[in-house]
Amino acid sequence: MRSPWFKKISIVFGPRPPLNWLLLCVVIVLLLVALLGSSSSSALKSVTSVAKSDTYRKLKQQATNDYLELRTLSAGANRIEVSLCGKDRENYVPCYNVSANLLAGFKDGEEFDRHCEVLQDRQHCLVRPPKDYKIPLNWPTGRDVIWSANVKLSKDQFLSSGTRTKRLMLVEENQISFHSDDGTDDVQDYSHLIAEMIGLTSDTEFHQAGVRTVLDIGCGFGSFGSHLLSLNIMAVCVAAYELMGSQVQLALERGLPAIIGNFISRQLPFPSLAYDMIHCSQCGIVWDDKDGLFLIEVDRMLKPGGYFVLTSQISRQYGSSVNPKKGSMSTPIEEFAQNVCWNLLAEQEETFIWQKTTDALCYTSRQKKVPLCKGEDTQPYYHPLSHCINGKNSKRWNPIQNRSSGSLSSTKLEIHGVHPEDFFEDLEFWRASLRNYWTLLSPLIFSDHPKRPGDEDPLAPYNMVRNVMDMNAHFGGLNAVLLEARKSVWVMNVVPMGAQDTLALILDQGFAGVWHDWCEPFPTYPRTYDLLHANGLLSHIASQGCSMIDLLFEMDRILRPEGWVILSDKLGPIEKARSLAIQIRWEARVIDLENGSDQRLLLCQKPFLRK
Repeated sequence: MRSPWFKKISIVFGPRPPLNWLLLCVVIVLLLVALLGSSSSSALKSVTSVAKSDTYRKLKQQATNDYLELRTLSAGANRIEVSLCGKDRENYVPCYNVSANLLAGFKDGEEFDRHCEVLQDRQHCLVRPPKDYKIPLNWPTGRDVIWSANVKLSKDQFLSSGTRTKRLMLVEENQISFHSDDGTDDVQDYSHLIAEMIGLTSDTEFHQAGVRTVLDIGCGFGSFGSHLLSLNIMAVCVAAYELMGSQVQLALERGLPAIIGNFISRQLPFPSLAYDMIHCSQCGIVWDDKDGLFLIEVDRMLKPGGYFVLTSQISRQYGSSVNPKKGSMSTPIEEFAQNVCWNLLAEQEETFIWQKTTDALCYTSRQKKVPLCKGEDTQPYYHPLSHCINGKNSKRWNPIQNRSSGSLSSTKLEIHGVHPEDFFEDLEFWRASLRNYWTLLSPLIFSDHPKRPGDEDPLAPYNMVRNVMDMNAHFGGLNAVLLEARKSVWVMNVVPMGAQDTLALILDQGFAGVWHDWCEPFPTYPRTYDLLHANGLLSHIASQGCSMIDLLFEMDRILRPEGWVILSDKLGPIEKARSLAIQIRWEARVIDLENGSDQRLLLCQKPFLRK
């Protein structure tokens, strides 16, 4: 059993020393090492956590720091030129350059889609925060109050928004306040309405109906998702890229799960049978456009027995004065819904709810109208929208109403191709790791010297971080133990392309997750995550031919000022990453794990860079 504990720490702070005193540093290091009776190899690894005296400790630590810094200077291949990006990149999201997409020939709305294939050479510059940027407030206060300077939303945009938005938000001099779910606002009333329409007495019974995960398309400012999270339902916002007033940026600023994604021409980075409910309220999508392709994509992601909820001012045109169960519905969206084996459960004013069939044979009987896909496309990573039905023959075809509560059984794990012993061993590993991770955050990163965490050190508060990304999530073990420990976080579990495909397993646990190719930028706005974690990612991207330099600059872009990075990998990749981390001005520590291997941790913190 792997049992990580933090044995030795080496630390480097501050900028690179001038080269003109390089020789002097070498002499000093050699003298100090000789005086202290330690070899250069032991200094390279790190210093012992308990010194014989304060003077001894400080001298030995300085020798180690100088030695490691000189190694960084000598690694000329890792030297990079770093500058601050211009003001025009404060909210920069790569792969969403509309003008470049137009020049590349994209049209009919596809110019607003994600196109990393036309991404120009990446600029190795640090995206700085806006002039009046402030560190977000801790959860749950940060859910209801955000700093207006942190998002690109003007008062004019707010005043031009709808009446419902004005009831939910209050724009003050330097803050935006959102009404919390206190039982009096119309968000909770709306949630109750949906519950009643699917046959429940209250939205607190969503779990009984099998609803644990919701994809909220065009989530507005995240109020519905915030309410669902209070019911222990994972609601992920997916919305189009917007230069001003972005829904995704606002949701993430509030500490709510969100990702940029478009219903235009490509499939979203989720597997088939991914969500229990897909919700669209005033999301601006014409669902009967493109011969129902958007509805086929919803069907692909929806689990058997799952619900599609549509609320729109134009929804009335889809309705009829005659009971839909008698077959009187003849509008395009209803015809498409019938072709993909959906049943209209209920309609009320502007809200319609369809339920996906639990009978896979239904698709066979209607394949003349919507054909079945040949084979299973297991990783449709931004593939073109499909004209055929997928997921029908999946081993994971299981109605959400039949799903048992609690942890995954051995049988369900084997359906995902995961051996139960591997899964539970991984879970135990992360339970031990989390206890140690939490001691490494706030108290130690600001210490004058590195040392083993002791009983006298205060633990980081449970709500110290909110938005967490596990960049190589594997089985989602880190997410699971964070919930067990009642940490006030949510985790975006990323399954890298080329790694073992465990995303369906992660989503079936009720977590948030996506596929992503780390050779490309991640579809989110700058400064949207508090903690980035990755185990084995550095070695993985090397095997995929990706650039570590590009990866670290991308991590810096999406990390909030004063945010943390925890990387776990072999000594070689960790040392290279440490060298690069110092050059992009992160505070960095290498931590030796007491497990008899060359596995190391790299603990970093991003500074608050201003102009």
